Amino acid sequence: MEILVFKTNVTSKKKVSMIAPLLTSFPTIRQWNFDLDDRDKVLRIESTELNPGSVELLLLTAGFNCQELD
Repeated sequence: MEILVFKTNVTSKKKVSMIAPLLTSFPTIRQWNFDLDDRDKVLRIESTELNPGSVELLLLTAGFNCQELD
């Protein structure tokens, strides 16, 4: 199991609800959450196997910016 962390521009619960179906559609994602109080609007994903670029592209197609954090 690995944890991926991303900086995003998702700023509200309404926007999270728009992204939720996309994230839950990935079979390798076990859990995910947004920290909207963090200045980087962090998305954390717990996954068995997931390419960070796939998450970045997924959010980009939904109209959001997403960048993996080290």
